[in-house]
Amino acid sequence: MAAVLGVVVLVVAAAVVGRGLIRDGVQILLPFPPLLASWEPHLGWGTPVALVVAVLVVARGPELAARMRWGGLMAAAGAAALAWTVSLALVDGWQRGVVERLASEEEYLHDVPRVAGVLEMLRTFSDHILTDQPVHWTTHVGAHPPGVFLLFVWLDRIGLGGGEPAGLFVMLVGSSACVAVAVGLQALGAEDVARRALPFGVLLPGAVWIGVSADGMFAGVLAWGVALLAVATRGSAGSAVAAVTGGVLLGYALYLSYGLVLGGLLPLAVLAVTRAWRVAGLAVLGAAAVVAAFTAAGFWWFTGFAHVRVIYAASIAETRPYSFFVWANLAALAFAIGPAVVAGLRRAASDAAGPRELPAAAVLLTVAGLAAIVLADLSGMSKAEVERIWLPFALWLVLPCALLPREHVRYWLAAQASLALAVNHLLLTVW
Repeated sequence: MAAVLGVVVLVVAAAVVGRGLIRDGVQILLPFPPLLASWEPHLGWGTPVALVVAVLVVARGPELAARMRWGGLMAAAGAAALAWTVSLALVDGWQRGVVERLASEEEYLHDVPRVAGVLEMLRTFSDHILTDQPVHWTTHVGAHPPGVFLLFVWLDRIGLGGGEPAGLFVMLVGSSACVAVAVGLQALGAEDVARRALPFGVLLPGAVWIGVSADGMFAGVLAWGVALLAVATRGSAGSAVAAVTGGVLLGYALYLSYGLVLGGLLPLAVLAVTRAWRVAGLAVLGAAAVVAAFTAAGFWWFTGFAHVRVIYAASIAETRPYSFFVWANLAALAFAIGPAVVAGLRRAASDAAGPRELPAAAVLLTVAGLAAIVLADLSGMSKAEVERIWLPFALWLVLPCALLPREHVRYWLAAQASLALAVNHLLLTVW
């Protein structure tokens, strides 16, 4: 509780200092610091559904997670996480909460009609990143590698164009991330931790931004890449396929967001535990195939990243002070992870100094997620909006929730759900 109170103080400090910066004329572009959101209390069609999902998971989640058969549990958790994410999005309404999220003038779908051919788009992608060009990509397209834009182009090509299919696709992939984390842990021999942490993954407050931001989808792709790598280390039938497929997903993650290069710490954690070097080699082949395909098509990752650094330096980041956001980012992250994760991390820190309760796999994956966040924070390439940008790393911080006392678990789950419901009903988030 002391750790949670400390984070509350951090959030209040970020809000007070952030409002002070706004009053002083500093352009931080945060109406409700430390979040990119505005104060707008509201209800929506998703409100009763979100309340029902929250009550059911709080009341029955821990019990079911402990006793259900594994396959059924994964299906139930995936369905619950999707229901939680979609219902939170629908608090803002179907049009505003889902359809319009990815279809604004700054988002990916805006540029889909510009693509006459996929290969031509990839070959010339870097030519249109810099915003001083006569024709350049919109904000989110140009600020990311072409992998994410390519997914939305493919959806359009198969008849699933527009904000509705795109929003549903993002929520489906993003909400499955908690299942991927559990699958990976179970494969690494930490099934008990997976079961105890799973309800917290389902009710992660970050679901507010999984529905709907592309970063939620990034979290799902990265998590499944790590999970398949972990499954492959068991050496069972199909392990080679799992290793290569996991490598393909991890390689593709590099082309979803430049920041996901830090996600490479997660598969390294898996390999540090298992020392499955053959699996590592197969995964590298899968990732290398993705890199080779994008490179052969004409997109060189390092050129794109160099251009993005230029446009980032000239964007709103120029007026967002590093001295503020290097710590205020952590306050924004607190809204995505919730008080239970803070308490779990505090218990994990105590655990590290005493008898070890978390298995090595859970410890290393948590440390990898934390390290990715710290490096992203210190880099200065993440100034604000990290409540969505760091989702691919934040979901791995849920693992120490398995250390919370069993008799208190429902209270912590209720706190997680209450935070998400409060954010979504009192604030209007951009994503």
